[in-house]
Formats: sequence, structure tokens, C-alpha cells
Amino acid sequence: MLVVRKTVQMAVRKHLSRSFSASRTHLQERKGLVLGVFEKEAEEGGLHLTEAAARFDQSLSGKLSDLLKIAAPVLKKGKSRIFYGIHQDFPCVAVVGLGKDNEGVCGAENWDTKKENIRHAVSVGCKILQELEVNHVEVDDCGDAKSAAEGAVLGLFCYDQLKSKKKTRVTTQLHGSADVDDWKKGVVYAEGQNLARFLMEAPANHITPTAFANTIEEKVAPYADRVTVNKRPKAWIEEQQMGAFLSVTRGSEEPPVFLELYYNGCPDKKQLPLMLVGKGITFDSGGISLKPSQSMDAMRADMGGAATVCASIVTAAALKLPVNIIGLAPLCENMPSGKATKPGDVVTAKNGKTVQVDNTDAEGRLVLADALCYGHTFNPRAIVNVATLTGAMDVALGSAATGVFTNSDWLWEQLHKASVVTGDRVWRMPLFQHYSKQVTDCQLADLNNVGKYSRSGGACTAAAFLKEFVTAPHWAHLDIAGVMSNKDEVPYLRKGQTI
Repeated sequence: MLVVRKTVQMAVRKHLSRSFSASRTHLQERKGLVLGVFEKEAEEGGLHLTEAAARFDQSLSGKLSDLLKIAAPVLKKGKSRIFYGIHQDFPCVAVVGLGKDNEGVCGAENWDTKKENIRHAVSVGCKILQELEVNHVEVDDCGDAKSAAEGAVLGLFCYDQLKSKKKTRVTTQLHGSADVDDWKKGVVYAEGQNLARFLMEAPANHITPTAFANTIEEKVAPYADRVTVNKRPKAWIEEQQMGAFLSVTRGSEEPPVFLELYYNGCPDKKQLPLMLVGKGITFDSGGISLKPSQSMDAMRADMGGAATVCASIVTAAALKLPVNIIGLAPLCENMPSGKATKPGDVVTAKNGKTVQVDNTDAEGRLVLADALCYGHTFNPRAIVNVATLTGAMDVALGSAATGVFTNSDWLWEQLHKASVVTGDRVWRMPLFQHYSKQVTDCQLADLNNVGKYSRSGGACTAAAFLKEFVTAPHWAHLDIAGVMSNKDEVPYLRKGQTI
């Protein structure tokens, strides 16, 4: 997401076609086509065909236009019409509404409306054809091949690996456009996000800390010339004196892993790396401060920060970005047991600060604290940590935007610019001393892992806690708890995990 845009597979297949979900075997390819139409600004009820749609219509002597006029009402944004048997090469043609052609960056919405409309419309067309068991779809670029590719790949993703009945496997390719490079980029970006979604959707007994690390190691294997992987065991974590991280791991039988990824895309040794740090709680029961049972299953996705970070590095490697990136993912489970950390226990972080753990369900900040301390040893030019950190973030912003806490105006500007392009919106949150005082005013230790006023400003006190482990001048904490899942808010994503 954002600069850490969220790849199950990175090599672009022959003819730019991709597979997105598992399915039954088809004896014969069934082809479909997705074409776009814009609303005419000056005409009530008028439509304007995209370049690809206009050429297709011309090849049919205007039959497509005639059918669209007959198929009232007028095709609105995100709506679709399906036509059968109008072209010998495409038994099924989905025509989708793109909204107005003159849309662009909207300051009020903090995104590029035209790009979002294209993602939405293309995903609608692809999903309809998938339901019709069409297994190969050609896609109109709709004036932005990258956004069209993202809509197709993101829309077709469905986690059904463990079901006996699966969605039809669909491959896609660009139709009627020479904008191949942007299409390829869009596919890679979207499949990066789909890798993160895959990891978050998978049940916790399938994606343990060890399984997570092994999966990422497999994904970066094609890029071994520029990506190095270190899977650090518990003994190494102990050597590093990561007492905050270790305190979270104590209740689980699953061993923790501290995963390190090094992407070397720039040969210039003088270029300082970008540091990405992701919270990697592969299942969060809350520990002794046990969560309510309702919806606890969703806590299999509490490693969304780590998933985002690792998928971003896989994506960077696939794109051969000319930068150096280090990714850190402290991976563990947070479970109750006779050995688990108890409320009121005091632990010592890597930087020597002591922490009173009054709530074991505020564990994400503990694992991140030690990872941030370790990250500073690489002298990065900027640090971005990503975490499904607080329910308070969901209360504050809901699913509309990621909350960003940062000490750097420059880093905020980079994140904001990226979010406008990707549609993954961000909103800057405060890092006031007001919140720092609430975590440093502690009875038994240097810091408390929860604010002294309980739930008030919970996302802000969590960020203030992390700030106590940061000395870098360019640092940002992204709390993605509110945007970690989708019901129907993002129209081009199915229900489920979204990162």
C-alpha cells in the first residue's frame, strides 16, 4: 500500500496474461472482453466510448452503440451490461460505466477519481465474466492501462484455496492498446497487494511465524540476485536482548521468527536504505488480557503490517526499483498460557528502556519497539513502520484512510502523494507531547504500554509509545487497523482482507 504498495507471482506471463484464482480444468478456452464507456458531460443520458470500445463498435458497424441505446437506462459509473454472441472472438462482452471522462485528482476526496472509477469498473466487468465461467478476459485500458490492470487483478482475487468448489481461474491481457509497460506495472502492483491479502486471509494454523517466513522466502527466490533473506530464530532474538518482543512470544508453543529482507536495487553504496518495519502477530488472542471470542478469528490477519512490508519488497524486486530497502518483520503469536506475560509485568526493550505491560493485548507496540531499535543500527534514510495496531484507529477514521503519525513533513508529503495515485488514502494524525506524557507517566517502569487514560486517544498514545524508540529524523507510523478488511467500502475488492 502507498509507497509500500501492496505478489503472489511476479513474472509476467506470456502475452501479459495472468492467473488469479484456482479453478476447475477447462477443456476449451472461453474468452470474454471488458470495454468501457464514459458519461457525456453535455448530454443527459449520453455515452462516450473509449478508444478501444469505439474500434470494437466500428468493427461491428455500430452494433454495440445500438445495443447500448436499447439497453436502457444509461450506463452509470460502476454498472455493467453483458452482450452475448455479438463478436465471433468474444462470446461474452461486458461493457462497464466509467463515470465522467473529465474526472481527476479530487482534493476533497484525496485521490484520483478517474483512476478509482477505472479500477472499479474493470473489476466489475472481470468479476461478472468470471461468474459466467469465462476463463480468459481481454481488458480495455480505459485511458489508464495501469489502473485497469489493478482493477482486474485486485477484483479477481479470491482466497478459496481451502474450498472444494473454487472460482473459475481467469487470465487477463490488455486489449486494443500499446500501453503494455503500464499494464505490466499495474499487474505487478496489484499482485503485490494480493500477496499481502493471501497471507492475511489464510488461517493461523496455516500461516504460523515459521510458515510466513518460508512463504516470503519462496516468493523472493526468483530475485535471489538482489534480495537476501535472514530468518532469525529465538536464540538470535535473545542475543539481541529484544525483551519487549520476547515478552509477547512467551505464551505460544509456536517459535518466534525475526524476518529480515534486504533488497539491493541501487549499486551506489552511499545510498542509505529505506527501512520498512511490519508488525507480525500471526494470531492475536490478546494473551492473558484475552479478547472477546466474537470476531477473534479475524486476528489471523494481525500480521497485516508484516505482510504489507514483505509484499512491498517482493514487488520492488519484480520492478527492479533503483533503491535499497530493508524490511523487518518480528513474527510471533500472542497467546495465553502459564508462561505468558501477565498484566503488570515489567520487561526491558532492546534500547534498555523498561516497560510496564498493563495490557497484554497491546502487544503490537512491544514487538515493533525492539524492531525499531534494531532498524536504527542500519542508519536508514527513513523508517516507515506499518501495523494493524489499534482498534482506536478504526474508531477514529473507520475504513476510509490509514492513520499516519510522523515526525517528518518530507516523509508525510511522499506518503500523501503516493496515496493519491494508489487510492489508498492517508490522514495525518497528531504526535503531541500530550500523548507522550500518558505513556511515560508510569508507576513501575520507564513506560507503560497503554495510556494512563485508558481508551482515550488510544491510537495516539500507541504512536507516542513507538516514538520513544525512534531517534531517526524521518519516521512514520502507519496504523492500518481501520483499513485491514473490506465489507463493501472498496468496490473493486471482494469482502475480506484488503491490505
